[in-house]
Amino acid sequence: MSKRKVAIYGSTGSIGTQALEVIDTHKELFQLEILSAHSNSQLLIQQALKYKPNIVIVSDESKYKEVNEILSKEQIKVFAGEKSLIEIAASDVYDILLASIVGFAGLSSTIAALEQGKTVALANKETLVVAGDIVNETIRLTQGKIIPVDSEHSAIFQCLLGEKIADVEKIILTASGGPFLGKKTNFLVNVKKDHALQHPNWAMGAKITIDSATLMNKGLEMIEAKWLFQLENEQIEVVVHPQSIIHSLVQFKDSSMKAQLGLPDMKLPIQYALSYPQRVANSFKRFSFKDFSSLTFEQPDLKTFRNLALAIEAMEKGGNMPCVLNAANETVVAAFLKNKIGFLEMSDIIEKCMQQISFISKPSLHDYNECNFETQKLASSFIK
Repeated sequence: MSKRKVAIYGSTGSIGTQALEVIDTHKELFQLEILSAHSNSQLLIQQALKYKPNIVIVSDESKYKEVNEILSKEQIKVFAGEKSLIEIAASDVYDILLASIVGFAGLSSTIAALEQGKTVALANKETLVVAGDIVNETIRLTQGKIIPVDSEHSAIFQCLLGEKIADVEKIILTASGGPFLGKKTNFLVNVKKDHALQHPNWAMGAKITIDSATLMNKGLEMIEAKWLFQLENEQIEVVVHPQSIIHSLVQFKDSSMKAQLGLPDMKLPIQYALSYPQRVANSFKRFSFKDFSSLTFEQPDLKTFRNLALAIEAMEKGGNMPCVLNAANETVVAAFLKNKIGFLEMSDIIEKCMQQISFISKPSLHDYNECNFETQKLASSFIK
């Protein structure tokens, strides 16, 4: 494959740093063109000095002077603010954008890239959760492309190669169950952030790790899968698979099933997305059946882990309800990480927001932005 110019939006986060490891081991295949981060200026500077991209963007404008003072000496162009993220995503200076900005903040730049017919390696599930209808219409008009980076969606994507969506009966997203698998509400009421951040299988950022502990992550993935693979709600299921070896499955109308397996390592779906449609050799640790005496499965506990039930409700209602769900969740997770609310209170506040925010059946992008703002404001009002 010819050398690809890569832009990494969210380079200082968990996905971004692992993507740089992938690029490190395949310098003959990838050229780092753009790095972006929000406010972690020190790490952003370190990355830029090491990888020498042509462009660096710091979305927190208060960090611009600090970053530019150092990087301008290296002939690296430095930009600041969300407007710069959008303008550069819409430019012609890169081949593939790894979209790993966390949360709603990643929406506008991803749409800007797709509007130009770009290929986006999507690690920001909130983009499709919030505005999947607009994203899909943009792709239809511009022939832009999304290659999923989430391990579950990468698995489904790989299983569907050479298949017809019309032949799919259902997809099954696997969930590890997080650190509290099997626990009940009397245990969860006392959970603190340090415990919730101890994921048994995956090394991820703080926000997604908390989402995994509450099973909200799996709910968001269900909504993302609906838009990504153009499925009906009833075609998407979740099963708990504690070993995280089967990353997801597809069942076809003839009853046969395909699954994608591997050890839990986000560098694999990152590499696959960046190099697609090629498969690139690597030295990642290999799965061996001798290390796993059994692979087990169970149904998720929707009564205890209410976030998953709320996400299913939002998916079924549609309109702006997934946006409400996501905005409320972003707010409560941030509060939980600051020890301002309890683990179970997160679900209570999300549910209140879903009940109180006005429903819009066919939102515009402006509606989504307003809904996100109003929901975060309402959710914040419930946090003491």
